[in-house]
Parts: sequence; C-alpha cells; structure tokens
Amino acid sequence: MPKAKKKSKRNTFDYSKDRKKLKKQFKKREAPRIECPQIRNAWSDKKSVARNLRDMGLAFDPNRALPIKTPTFAAVERTEEAPNLIFVRKPYVLNELVAEANLPEKDTKTLSTDLIEYVQYMVSEHSENYKAMARDEKNYYQDTPSQIRRKVDQYKRCHPEEYNTFVEFLKGGKPVSTTGPVCGGQRHSM
Repeated sequence: MPKAKKKSKRNTFDYSKDRKKLKKQFKKREAPRIECPQIRNAWSDKKSVARNLRDMGLAFDPNRALPIKTPTFAAVERTEEAPNLIFVRKPYVLNELVAEANLPEKDTKTLSTDLIEYVQYMVSEHSENYKAMARDEKNYYQDTPSQIRRKVDQYKRCHPEEYNTFVEFLKGGKPVSTTGPVCGGQRHSM
C-alpha cells in the first residue's frame, strides 16, 4: 500500500493578516442580531448570555426563574428555602421594556377597498334591508343576508368614523354614487 504524502512545507505564521481584526469580524458574523433596542444597547460582548440577562434582570432559563411546583404529600414535610436574591445591575433595561409593553397597541385592522365600496353601495341603495341587498344585481358573490350583515358590521367596527360620516351624508338627502360612470358617462337603464 502506498504511504500518505508528507507535507513538504511546514506551517508558518502569516504576518500580513491582522488576527485581532479577523477575530472581531468572526465574532460579529457569528453573533445574532438582537432585535430589541433596549437589550441591544445594554449588551456586553465580554459577558456570557446568562450573565448579560441576569444583569438586566431578565431570566436566561425560565425553568429556574419560575420553577415547576411539585405536588407535596402530607407525609413528606418540606421547608421552603429563601429565594435567591438577584442584584440587577442594569434596571433601566427592565424599566424601558415595561414602558414599551404598556404602550397602547396600534389598531391596524382595515378592509379592502373593494369591500368598502361594496358595503357603501349596498347601504346607500338599501340602508338596513339585508334581504334586498342579497337580491341586488351587484351582489356578485351571491352573499346571503347574514353574510352581508356580517360585512356591514365589520365595516362599522373597522371604520366607525367613516361609516358615521357616510350615514350622515346619506341622511342629508344627497345621493351618493360609489360606482363611477358606466360606458363613457352614460348609464344604462333596465
């Protein structure tokens, strides 16, 4: 059997490479990006993950922070040990996280423009008569009266101000045309 070839050149140190810079680049590439700005600003690369989180007052291991309580039996007596007090070095992180969590949630519910136009047309033509809406020729998807009622209620929930102004505009007696001109401005009569 042939022998494996020995390396003819031995390893030498490459003086042209900056090892410190390479180590920083490697560390930066390997470390995940922390999305939370409060934690990212307080993070120290010199400490471990558990140490960083403990300094911020956060739990690294949720099982240790809130241990699962085992059922105690009457025959076995257990003494509760005093909980380990944790010294929080960076309390501002906790305060900022609590403040951010207490901010009111932005309401981003909306409906498609097609559905809004559909509901406005049906309400302007038939007001609250859902059976007539179901028989309307613009009811392309053949929605039942209860389905149309649900869509109108959804519109009322998602856009209450817009719905109220629309209804007030209808009560004023002015006709609302949600559909544009048909066939070059001329409407067909049936």
